[in-house]
Amino acid sequence: MSDMQPDLRELYQEVIFDHNRSPRNYHGMERPSHVARGHNPLCGDEITVYVRVENGVVAEASFVGQGCAISTASASLMTEAVRGKPLDEVEALFRDFHAMLTESQPEGRDFGKLQVLAGVKEFPVRVKCATLAWHTLHNALAGVADTAKTE
Repeated sequence: MSDMQPDLRELYQEVIFDHNRSPRNYHGMERPSHVARGHNPLCGDEITVYVRVENGVVAEASFVGQGCAISTASASLMTEAVRGKPLDEVEALFRDFHAMLTESQPEGRDFGKLQVLAGVKEFPVRVKCATLAWHTLHNALAGVADTAKTE
């Protein structure tokens, strides 16, 4: 984010704060098809991700848990981003999102609102906060119910 225009940086920060203050899809889910718990022992963030898949498409995604502003905002944005997407597209988005925060921006990928989290890359210790929900979603869809930590 250091090379971003100040107005754009402020807008991105406001989106993160908004999703932290009023997280979207913050609730447990009745009859999810997939559930996983994630925990980042380095900072104490904990999350449970619930997903309902119908005909190979994410029909609904939600989460509960406690964590820092980045962790909560990322989970909130994630639940919005994956709803209505086929599982293979969700998996590709997981890989590309992780790459955006750890490597470089994948070419040709429009992250939409998720782009607000790109600046986390400048703070390597916070990358785990931003990716916790994503790793937990990935594990839920893979049938892994508990994750002791993020990768």
